[in-house]
Amino acid sequence: MQGMFRIVNMVMRLAPIGAFGAIAFTIGKYGFGSLFSLGKLMACVYLTCAVFVIFVLGPICRYSGFSLWKFLKFIKEELFTVLGTSSSESVLPQLISKMEKAGVSKPVAGMIIPSGLTFNPDGQAIYYTIAAIFIAQATNTPLTLTDQLIVLAVLMFTSKGSAGVTGSGFIILAATLSSLGTIPVAGMVLLLGVDRFMSEARAITNTIGNGVGTMAIAKWVGALDTVKMHKALNGEVVEEKPETAPAGASLLAKNVQAPRPFRQPV
Repeated sequence: MQGMFRIVNMVMRLAPIGAFGAIAFTIGKYGFGSLFSLGKLMACVYLTCAVFVIFVLGPICRYSGFSLWKFLKFIKEELFTVLGTSSSESVLPQLISKMEKAGVSKPVAGMIIPSGLTFNPDGQAIYYTIAAIFIAQATNTPLTLTDQLIVLAVLMFTSKGSAGVTGSGFIILAATLSSLGTIPVAGMVLLLGVDRFMSEARAITNTIGNGVGTMAIAKWVGALDTVKMHKALNGEVVEEKPETAPAGASLLAKNVQAPRPFRQPV
């Protein structure tokens, strides 16, 4: 175990050097103009994630009976944790607890939240498609409309099996592009320097989409306590109901007599 921790420590210390080398290679081969292109790529990813959260998840929240802004304030601690770790799996227990406090039944929250990490990675799907088109444009790879639709469909399916850990998106994108054979995988070296920054955007989007999806499914199946939900989202203290004794327990308690004190014979 100690040896594994030391290896991880070495990788964490050498990771900035690797990122610096990737950026240096990109600038040395493609010039300083590539930094502006990478900046546009990052801005496009962040903007697309914001548009998705506001204009796609927002109406879903409204249809489910709660406000998107209040929901984001409700899970702000989890979002800050995801921002620092760049991993949506780092808040799995906390997010399940928050959904239960927001009125979602325990079975639904315990099933949907872990499943959503694998089958509902909204941020991963957005990143894959934008990164693939960026690599195609950077390497002057012509793509017809049919090619773009095929890339979009394949990447949407491959994103469903991605893990919620840092760096998994880069690996899955490389494997998908190599299997397609349309976009050169060598162009992914352009993303090495900025992949860490885009990882935060897709992890936060995954977490928000997972939480909203859990609330919507709970509303759909009738497993959402709306009164408890509004109290939690409004910042009110939700009092837990005390556990009631089973029926017949009081009658059984009355019938049970206290033991008589032992008296020694005279």
